[in-house]
Amino acid sequence: MRLPKVGRIEIGRPQRLAAVLLLILLGQCLWVVERQELSPKDYRFARCGREMWERPAPLAGYFTTCGNLNGDGTFAYRVAGLPLTLQRLVLLGADKLRKPENRLYSAGSLNGSTWEARHEIRSVKYLLHLPFVFFALWLGAGLWWVSRRLFGNEGAFLSLGLYCFCPEVVRFAVTPNNEVLAMWGLYGLVYTAIGVAHAMQGPRRKWKPRIVLLTVALGLTAAAHLLAAMVGFGMALVLMLYLAERRRSYVMQILVYSALGAMVILFGFYAFRLAAFSYVFTGGGARFWFSLESAKDFFTGVRNGPITVAATVSLVVWLAARRSRYFGNMVPLLMTLMLLPLLTTQTFSASWLWALPFLFTFIGGVFADVLETRQRKMFLALTGITLAAQAVVCLTTLPEIVR
Repeated sequence: MRLPKVGRIEIGRPQRLAAVLLLILLGQCLWVVERQELSPKDYRFARCGREMWERPAPLAGYFTTCGNLNGDGTFAYRVAGLPLTLQRLVLLGADKLRKPENRLYSAGSLNGSTWEARHEIRSVKYLLHLPFVFFALWLGAGLWWVSRRLFGNEGAFLSLGLYCFCPEVVRFAVTPNNEVLAMWGLYGLVYTAIGVAHAMQGPRRKWKPRIVLLTVALGLTAAAHLLAAMVGFGMALVLMLYLAERRRSYVMQILVYSALGAMVILFGFYAFRLAAFSYVFTGGGARFWFSLESAKDFFTGVRNGPITVAATVSLVVWLAARRSRYFGNMVPLLMTLMLLPLLTTQTFSASWLWALPFLFTFIGGVFADVLETRQRKMFLALTGITLAAQAVVCLTTLPEIVR
């Protein structure tokens, strides 16, 4: 049965199957969150995130009681703190309906902080963790949409399936962190830049919405991790210059305006306080070097074995088959090769994680190409075996993620 259209989006069988995969990812995350215990890291993100929304400067000279977050993006703190702040506002509103002697608040202030009144807040764990699960699901939907536009349904389902059954994606989706937000922002930034370059071939009235989207993507990525934004900005420049052709003279203007708008967005994440904002430039969050240790750990781990096999086969096919070496496959491959060896030196970051959506896009693209050849049956079987094996491995490693 075909469902009705939602705007320009037609909800057919491919969309429903993609939704099933995303629901499976959601189920895995909920299973892990249900069994988690709140950690000191959770309390830190909750406390400092709430301070950013409710009182940006609790200590003289510092942005929050966590300090000025040198090199650490503010995006994750605000994402973690927003649900708690909203719940506090709901508690304030509901408290006015109680009798004066039963109220938790006095003259609009909490008698003991909301965070300390844990008996009143029964869903802190979910309020903290589910926003990051939401961003992981959002990225999965974007990954499927991009892959389907580039490679068709079969390549898109392989890409999304590997993403939904990747234990590392689940592990980072169920805890407050900037890595999953940087991964989400960087993937969107690169493909939005490609969309802007394509729009530049058409009428100018279609440029503005995509340029605004590019600006927002750059600003949010910078708020999550400055290095991710710098990598995305550099790649956007290269891709737009390559695709813009006769309108290359506009590329630098677009990117300069996007960078300025992104700086305003990033300034807003610091509550427009110059002292705190200055640490974006002095905190060293964008300092990096190169190391293959993280990539080695990922590809040699048992729980990523099917992904490793699929990536190896895809790389061999890409090298051997000329028909696979085209723009749609080149971009995710270059991004993967660029991101995997990155190592931040000033702060701890799992920058290798940012490469995973691009890796899955590359695998889906190569397999989609082969599925159009005489080897279709063999690779169709390999696709099914790979997804099934990765699903089994991921589901059996969920208890390890809880620990």
